[in-house]
Amino acid sequence: MKQPFSRTSARIRVGFLAATALVAATTLSVSHLVFAKEPPSHSRKVNVVVSDSPLARDGKHVASFAPVVKRVAASVVKVNVSTKAKIVPMAQSPFGDNEMFRRFFGEQGGPGGMRTPAQHGLGSGVIITEDGYILTNNHVVDGADEIKVALNDGREFTAKVVGRDPRTEVAVIKIEAKNLPVVTLADSDKIEVGDVCLAIGNPFGVGQTVTMGIVSATGRVGVGLDYEDFIQTDAAINPGNSGGALIDAEGRLIGINTLILSRSGGYQGIGFAIPSNLARSVMTSLIDNGTVVRGYLGVGLQEINAALVKKFKLENDEGVLIRQVEPRSPADKAGIKDGDVVLSFNDKKVKDPSHLKLLVAETAPGTKVPVDLLRDGERITLKVTVKEQPGAKENASAQTTDENSNESLKGVGVADLDSATRSQYGVPANIHGAVVTTVEQDSVAFESGLRPGDVILEINRKAVKGAEDAVHLTENLKDKTILLKVWSRQNGNAGTHFLVVDESKAG
Repeated sequence: MKQPFSRTSARIRVGFLAATALVAATTLSVSHLVFAKEPPSHSRKVNVVVSDSPLARDGKHVASFAPVVKRVAASVVKVNVSTKAKIVPMAQSPFGDNEMFRRFFGEQGGPGGMRTPAQHGLGSGVIITEDGYILTNNHVVDGADEIKVALNDGREFTAKVVGRDPRTEVAVIKIEAKNLPVVTLADSDKIEVGDVCLAIGNPFGVGQTVTMGIVSATGRVGVGLDYEDFIQTDAAINPGNSGGALIDAEGRLIGINTLILSRSGGYQGIGFAIPSNLARSVMTSLIDNGTVVRGYLGVGLQEINAALVKKFKLENDEGVLIRQVEPRSPADKAGIKDGDVVLSFNDKKVKDPSHLKLLVAETAPGTKVPVDLLRDGERITLKVTVKEQPGAKENASAQTTDENSNESLKGVGVADLDSATRSQYGVPANIHGAVVTTVEQDSVAFESGLRPGDVILEINRKAVKGAEDAVHLTENLKDKTILLKVWSRQNGNAGTHFLVVDESKAG
């Protein structure tokens, strides 16, 4: 499957804490992000199986979890992903724009960029609906040109990306099948530290593997995502486990395995999973809306320490301090002020700034919720109407198209020309259009001479203002012979020229 002509965005970086790396538990390197312009055509209300009954905690010893594993194993799948070889700008290579490197490698390291090899990766996924919706991690499928899902019964399907949310690391993919075995979701808010849990996935590609541990902690943050509420477990998680299931002792899904904390790159007893409640919320929004719709309060938050407890005359460090209220925001209209301490939001006790941020984001816009505050030593309750987070639709991500897509210029990635991209590609201020960020080497566009760093000024004699324009002008074309006006810098010379890309020759 060839990558559609698409708008590209920021890359995800693996975070480091001192000498300890937070490693995504997959074997595929991270690539670019594709944005959805409208909700997917298959939008519908998704039906999932949920059980929120409390877990039995009577301390009785269980001799075997075999019955539980047999019931759940068929719902956990192997996700094989691949990316095609691409030409990327020299600025993105570890050698930079080095003349000696270009001479040695020729066209591979030439002014048009350098060739990145085809990549293959392995992850896991969990079947959520009988008709083929599967939860996995964003980093498993990010940038993939082809996704294959292998079921436990030996069947294999080609999957498409329904949506991705880098802000939580949740992704939803879809296969065309019926009567699939589904997992039952638990209420992850009810899990407790010490609960037994099992991790099921495909580490290192050795085949489906089950490991056992306990819930080591809940509400873990600091990984580097915008919205975090990780479950920590000591169940063994390794590369290939990403997107797999973390289940409780009754076989209900409590989390999606995502990261490990490791100095070696392998399992060292600390793994993280996205809670099932958060994963389900993001998944439902992606399927129903084609984007993640998040609530917005309009406040700046600060954690309360011992010094602030004393200065604000608080009894303890519970709650979150409001350090700033944006004018005309939902918080401002509700009467929330700087210096207020939020104790609870929508009847849920607030733990820290990350927790409050998540609670607000998960609240449907338009909902009026109670907020318990401490102001000058007095406890008050205000009602705030949550609004939709500004720019939310731009932050959510998207589905890729298949070989029958009506988009042209497949295998080409573009981005808007802003100060950062102008600096990166050396584009003068008087040049306006969409900058080419990647070109697949086996694409017709590459054969026609299009290279990373080129700026598309016109498509079929129509001006291109930015990446969205470029995408729009290549959709639903009857004539697959496309005329491009391009600005480029080759061999030290910069200027404009025309290219003809004949998409009828694709394949």
